[in-house]
Amino acid sequence: MPRERESSIEGFELQCACASQLEKLFVMEQKNNTDGEVYEKIATQIERSAVASSEHCGRRLDQVASELFSEFSRSRLQQWIRSGLLRVDGEQCVPKQKLLGGEALCISASITAEGEWVAEDIPLNIVYEDDHLIVINKTANFVVHPAAGNHSGTVLNALLFHCPQLISVPRAGIVHRLDKDTTGLMVVAKTLEAHTNLVSQLQARSVKRVYQAVVSGLLTGSGKIDQPIGRHPRQRIKMAVVADGKEARTQYSVLERYQGHSHVQLRLETGRTHQIRVHMAYLGYPLVGDNLYAGRFRIHKGASSELVDYVRNFGRQALHAAELGLFHPATGEPISWSSALPADIESLLVALQNAQ
Repeated sequence: MPRERESSIEGFELQCACASQLEKLFVMEQKNNTDGEVYEKIATQIERSAVASSEHCGRRLDQVASELFSEFSRSRLQQWIRSGLLRVDGEQCVPKQKLLGGEALCISASITAEGEWVAEDIPLNIVYEDDHLIVINKTANFVVHPAAGNHSGTVLNALLFHCPQLISVPRAGIVHRLDKDTTGLMVVAKTLEAHTNLVSQLQARSVKRVYQAVVSGLLTGSGKIDQPIGRHPRQRIKMAVVADGKEARTQYSVLERYQGHSHVQLRLETGRTHQIRVHMAYLGYPLVGDNLYAGRFRIHKGASSELVDYVRNFGRQALHAAELGLFHPATGEPISWSSALPADIESLLVALQNAQ
């Protein structure tokens, strides 16, 4: 059964068991942030050791290390090898060095928090939590990660208050994001091992991410949008379908049609920034309330003035992450969650239904 991990801080030290070895979180530095609040720059000391087997003979050091220390990404292990924090029989090597088998691989490194982030007591709607991951149901008007103009009040700040040990996990465990005004499910890794595993699942596209949206226009049938997405060539705050963009694929199907609008279900095959919003606008069916991508507001034939005002004043893009499925990073078992539509999108659908 899932349980919430209990943590205690003793004189700026927090200890937790990981992979049957002790790691220690310790304060590297204390200083004031721009708001005068004190933050603690915390690092996790990592001590690991393993012995290469005869089956590893002839293989690269970084390849073997990624198998023996699977809780860390290969790129991180390569960095540690180059900097001498991962040694072979006490000697510094290069990632491409071939092993013979029988060598002792030892890690002695520390992982420091990537940013000067402050824990904030902000409520989170947690739908699932165990020792390895957290799944939250994000509300609208809630930025996920601190950035220019949003240094506090984010999901990350709230996560650090709820689970202080996340300071030692890359991006505080956040492996994928939702836009500020997109609601719904997102998963957070609580450990380095879980983080590496979930990132690998996202890269392998085995994570199920299903959204619901309300779009402008009468969409017919179902299909797949397979168009590359990159930065808009002129408006840098926007993404766009561009020839030299990264591959992006979105499956779509119609759940219900209304007067001039459609309630649709979308499934991501890739996870580009603003992917659903960009793809649906490209298709000619922009999301209701999406001021960034919808272009000029369209008044559909026969729509009442009341409905026009309701849709025009809908306060955000009508997009909700409704389903999330993945393989549990510790057990390998499939696990999934669903989230009902929030009240504002439900009310929008009711207004569209009543206008029929």
